[in-house]
Amino acid sequence: MNKSGLSLGRGLYAVTPDEPDTARLLAKTSRVLAARPCLLQYRNKFASAALRREQAERLLALCRAAGVPLIVNDDLALALDLGADGVHLGRGDGSAAAARCALDASGPGRILGVSCYGEWPRAVAGAAAGADYVAFGAIFASPTKPSAARAPLELLGRARRELKATVAAIGGITLANAGEIFAAGADLAAVISDVFDAADPRARAEAYRMLSRE
Repeated sequence: MNKSGLSLGRGLYAVTPDEPDTARLLAKTSRVLAARPCLLQYRNKFASAALRREQAERLLALCRAAGVPLIVNDDLALALDLGADGVHLGRGDGSAAAARCALDASGPGRILGVSCYGEWPRAVAGAAAGADYVAFGAIFASPTKPSAARAPLELLGRARRELKATVAAIGGITLANAGEIFAAGADLAAVISDVFDAADPRARAEAYRMLSRE
């Protein structure tokens, strides 16, 4: 439970890959959503503004049908314009406090997440600004960001004890190591490759849900 009282659950936080083919993205995401992850984040670092909007709109429709909140990565304006369920901000994506105000003005229950990398002060500041979840990473070596600095597992437990925010872990998470992040204190496992590149994305997403309950 975070400081606003909004429960984001415990389990998989599915994050979309940089997929230029919208039909393929929607097909894979439909399978993942069938397993009811806690959240879905739309992330595409290489798409044009027009493609990002198209993909986000289509994903929002899928998420509404599945009852899964859609978070837009890095783009508060797009999230607000589409009426998405929230936004995730990294370094350089604007003020968390300003995003909190804008989300609250757009309607109740909007979700704000912030990337904290391995920086404890950033997590404290994010929680104080009203973030619903704080995300630490890369926890393990990440195929998506191979040069990313590593964040120690200990930060997950510290955040769980000291901050009134849901705790997410990202970076190189697989079924083989996800148990470590849940045991260390994470509520959410933010995963891209291990879910979307799986032979059966739905089965892999369901496996994360079961693992988080152990």
